[in-house]
Amino acid sequence: ARVVDEMVEAIPDENLFSYYVGGGRSSYHPKMMLKVILYGYSQKVYSCRGIEKLTTESIPAMWLSAMQQPDFRTINEFRGGRMKDFMDELFETMIHKLIEENYITFENYFLDGTKIEANANKYSFVWKRATSNFEEKLKEKIKETLQHIHELIQSEAQPADQEQEITGQELVEVAEKLEEKVEALTEVIDSETDKDVRKEKRQERSQLKKSIKQIREDFIPRLTKYKEQNEIFGDRNSYSKTDKDATFMRMKEDHMKNGQLKPGYNVQIGTEKQFILNYSIHQRPTDTRCFIPHMEKLARSSLPMPKVVSADAGYGSEENYLYAVGEEREQRFEFLIPYGSYVKEQTRKYKKDIKNAKNWTYVEKDDCFICPNGMKVTFKKYLNKKNQSGFEQSFKIYECEDCTDCPLKAQCTKAKGNRQVHWNTIFEEMKAKAKAALECEEKAAIYAQRKVEVESVFGHIKGNRSFRRFSLRGLDKVHVEFGIVALAHNMLKVAGIRQLLSEKNRKTQ
Repeated sequence: ARVVDEMVEAIPDENLFSYYVGGGRSSYHPKMMLKVILYGYSQKVYSCRGIEKLTTESIPAMWLSAMQQPDFRTINEFRGGRMKDFMDELFETMIHKLIEENYITFENYFLDGTKIEANANKYSFVWKRATSNFEEKLKEKIKETLQHIHELIQSEAQPADQEQEITGQELVEVAEKLEEKVEALTEVIDSETDKDVRKEKRQERSQLKKSIKQIREDFIPRLTKYKEQNEIFGDRNSYSKTDKDATFMRMKEDHMKNGQLKPGYNVQIGTEKQFILNYSIHQRPTDTRCFIPHMEKLARSSLPMPKVVSADAGYGSEENYLYAVGEEREQRFEFLIPYGSYVKEQTRKYKKDIKNAKNWTYVEKDDCFICPNGMKVTFKKYLNKKNQSGFEQSFKIYECEDCTDCPLKAQCTKAKGNRQVHWNTIFEEMKAKAKAALECEEKAAIYAQRKVEVESVFGHIKGNRSFRRFSLRGLDKVHVEFGIVALAHNMLKVAGIRQLLSEKNRKTQ
């Protein structure tokens, strides 16, 4: 409680008061609210009702709140509303204080991610593929209906173009034209005396009314719904109806043991000495594409950039390596990030496997490989490919002269024709750089700390303090909530270090 009080009091009042408009009934002091919420999160109390209860029953919480008892609604409004505006600034202020007190240095930055379940229903899912299929079927049905309408009224409406997509506005215009046609038919029916003609006209009007109802009550609402769903998806494959920012991901906590997908967020954190230096919340389940947005967020902040960034093989991609190297090879930071096949390449089996082009002889003068059968694998062409994130990779395509009667072909390739090698020169250069860094004794010792550093933090948060599910909904509010969790974790670390030092001082005395 004293550490919470000291850390919060270090924040200038102006930084917090600037987010209050003024007027109306006097607000609780933002520092008092911050102290109570941070203390609650440090004691494994994450609900607002629980934090309210602390202010009436817990002596440290009563001291921090100065005997004031904010209502749970007030606490929730402050946590989910007020803190959205100044969370990043608050977190940076706390980290700067830790740097000043020499708890952290930003020399080494250990990065990893974990998935935390969202406050959303597990079964309220919407899948992008299903939405696309439904939308395609609906558009086919609309085209058929419009064609049928055209046949009914002949030249009054244009037939649906098979290539052109129908929009909601166009359907509204069609419905309005049909309604005009219905009114005209009604006038004809009223003025007509022949029973057979009246009957025919009524049948025609009935079919048009049925089409209008279908367009108004089925086609237009569904088109609008699918359009909204596609906007929510963005580049994701799914979302939850309860929390539309949450994406369905595979969690480690799988109580049903069936690989069930749950709505959640990918939380990326950077640590040093088990302090959380920076964090970011992502909607993508894989770590690879979270690296650059995470580091960009750190670069935009007032915090210093680290000298060495360590992460696991999940971050080892060409795009991430090039970002670390920087533009025009001006290195942003040193990186200790293995690529996906780094561990596999150390095995004896991989080094003796003849199908791996890395084990072949390369003749730089002729720009060709010599395969295990002694044949030349010569350069043919360049090929550019885009990966899932839209990053363009450049490959050199090599092809063997003749694999027809090669006795090793079955071990070398499954291709029917000649063996091809797709060689990514830039990525291979980056992999060689990463491998050299990881094999350096000094840097290997730093990388070995990664598991102790960042995995321990996740263990404390999810295991010891049981924070496995967010209480708030929406990306902004989830960002705030994990910020509170990170600050509470850092304060507990400070309190633990101070307690350890005081015990040592007592023993020496």
